Amino acid sequence: MNNVWILAQANGDDTIIPEPVSSDDTTSTLEQSDTNGTEDQPREKVPWGSKGSLIFIALMFVMMYLILFRGPRKKQQQHKQMVQTLSKNDRVRTIGGIIGTVVDIKDNEITLKIDESNNTKIKVIPSAIGRNVSKDKD
Repeated sequence: MNNVWILAQANGDDTIIPEPVSSDDTTSTLEQSDTNGTEDQPREKVPWGSKGSLIFIALMFVMMYLILFRGPRKKQQQHKQMVQTLSKNDRVRTIGGIIGTVVDIKDNEITLKIDESNNTKIKVIPSAIGRNVSKDKD
């Protein structure tokens, strides 16, 4: 590649002229940039190298575990403990917003009395209990 063709150059007769490539030209070819002798020189060592990136990735996984898995599991355990400690005459609020008094507790259903005057009762599953209102007041 001794010549560079310039297509946008206009002489009086509109012909394309080849120009020689100079060694100080910034548009040098790949062959010139590859043969600068850096292949024989030793590379500089990075202080942590690949160990640092592995430590960083491990820390990211630990943070993801703490944020994504441990938090919801902890709330789930607290809810399970709250439902197990329910007793008769506790006032509870369901996740739907219904406030009632616990009348009966069975394995997979809880009976709530929601209206005193009509003696209206509903049965809900334990996961529908949002919070224990009587325990929150104390």
